[in-house]
Amino acid sequence: MKRLTRAILLLLLAGSLLMTLQSGVQIARNPALAPIIARSAAEIEAATDRMMAQEATPERLDALIAARLAQSPRNWVALEALAEVAASQGHPLPPAYAAAWDEDSGLIALSGDCLSCIWDIATCTFSTALICKAPILLTPAEDLRGLAKAGADYSMGQPIDQLDLGLSIVGLGATAAILATGGTSATVKAGTATIRLARGMGRLSPTLTARMTAGLADGIRWADLPRVRGADDLAGLVRADALRPLADTVSDLGRMAVATGPMPALHLLPLVDDATDARRLAHVAEALGPKTVSRAEVLGKSRLLRATVRVGDTALALIAGLVGALLSLGLMVAGLVQSVMLRLLRRAVT
Repeated sequence: MKRLTRAILLLLLAGSLLMTLQSGVQIARNPALAPIIARSAAEIEAATDRMMAQEATPERLDALIAARLAQSPRNWVALEALAEVAASQGHPLPPAYAAAWDEDSGLIALSGDCLSCIWDIATCTFSTALICKAPILLTPAEDLRGLAKAGADYSMGQPIDQLDLGLSIVGLGATAAILATGGTSATVKAGTATIRLARGMGRLSPTLTARMTAGLADGIRWADLPRVRGADDLAGLVRADALRPLADTVSDLGRMAVATGPMPALHLLPLVDDATDARRLAHVAEALGPKTVSRAEVLGKSRLLRATVRVGDTALALIAGLVGALLSLGLMVAGLVQSVMLRLLRRAVT
């Protein structure tokens, strides 16, 4: 009986090791069998629907809305997104919501904040930009302004804002050199404009700011900048290979802005710390559109981005094989230990 048990365990161990080895070989030979697979837009929507059904309870929505109402200034992009979720569930909003809207819209309309916001986006808050319908334009105008400002600063001996100038160069002159990244001219320009607006409103994370500044420092020939006489000369400043990772990120942020709209994109941008965040958030935004904001508010960054990927079938088979192999090996070791202990006890008794 013991020999039969050992033989069965040995067969299980061999089978598990064979399945594990086969899965490993398949993964190594075929990139399509990667252990982590990006979900499609339909899969992302279905996954976040399931998460929202669990998390977006009336109690949690009330708590999230109350927390946003307590902020100063209030973020009406987030508040309106949460209100839409509550409305879709037939859940009434707290009275404080309407009172806060009346208060903010009345005070802003009577003050000079609307005019200031329309004139200079850097003075906008989410309340003024949304209530005053400020023109948040994603056009090359900001790229031209950044280039002109850098030229004026250089001529007067003032420090040049390298991030602002670098984004202008990417938006205006480097497009042809970096389109091989898979983006389009429209998404690159939308990305540079969104980043610049977010920076002006204090919505760009310090980590992303540092990464972009470092990428531009390596990707642009700053020493050749004084020789530039027009937009046609800008492409010559670009080190395409060094700038391509940054261009990918800019293009991904542009995709997000196109999918959600300018104001939701500005709200979501602080969630982005690196290129991986930008790519996955753009994937979410293209799948969910304007609903991205409400799902980010309820689910949080980590769970929202986790919905963009799933474990592949090959990875599951590999994990199952490893678990089976370890279990079989453990049972074999336990059987051997038991046999040795019984022999030792028999010898001790005799």
